[in-house]
Amino acid sequence: MKEPYAPADDLPRGAALMVVSALFFAAMGEAVKMASVHLSNAMVVFLRNALGLVVLLPWALRVGPRGLHTVAWREHLVRGLAGLAIVLNYSLPLFVPLIARAWLREEVPPRLWPALGLGFLGIVLILRPGVGIFRPAALAALVAAVLAALAQVGVRRLTQTEPISRIVFYFASISTVVSGLPLFKAWTTPEPHLWPVLVALGVLATLAQLVMTRAYAHAPAAQVGPFIYSAVVFAGLMDWWLWGRVPDAAFVAGAVLVGAAGILALRSMTGATASPV
Repeated sequence: MKEPYAPADDLPRGAALMVVSALFFAAMGEAVKMASVHLSNAMVVFLRNALGLVVLLPWALRVGPRGLHTVAWREHLVRGLAGLAIVLNYSLPLFVPLIARAWLREEVPPRLWPALGLGFLGIVLILRPGVGIFRPAALAALVAAVLAALAQVGVRRLTQTEPISRIVFYFASISTVVSGLPLFKAWTTPEPHLWPVLVALGVLATLAQLVMTRAYAHAPAAQVGPFIYSAVVFAGLMDWWLWGRVPDAAFVAGAVLVGAAGILALRSMTGATASPV
């Protein structure tokens, strides 16, 4: 079946897909934790990208050079490099509307901002960054959030002209090449018992990217972006299930706020469809 190129305007479907994507991202995060016990961060990032690319190779071989042909090299490069800077940053939905407005000229409905703020408050309750948020390292996190938001808006831009699988394929290709450069002198061969975790990591990363990209094909970036907040809730629940870390009152309150933010975002779009100017 041929993939759609033109973005639809279906926020409920886009929101549902983004939540599924957040679940895959959270599961990928758990696989990263397992692999990071034995491998360096550089190795984990490279293998996540490389094995994700391997997952996409059957599709690439099936469609051949004609299916891989693209004229959107600049957009793919921007999305790939910005996305490699950070796979998931929980403050990125706050920057997505601003970048989408500047780059894609997508209007940001005023009623969406309370949902964004409510979701961010929930994330603060869950993560409780403390006084560390005021340290210089926080600036790096802020820059990472902007880059992540740029990558997300880049996905939305690409869905206007490119099929879903091609977008994810070029992201995986660019990420693999760039993340592999430091490993010429720092390669470490993974132990055999790690390969099931690493393969799962690559599969989850690819599924997360495919579903997230399709989510952005169904609704404007500013509208569908806030639903990525659910990833931190999934991550907390998985920590509880896998590592026995029992959620406390702050986590529960934060999770409730994140859920309320999602409902508010959906309700705020009722009768207020964003459209390009």
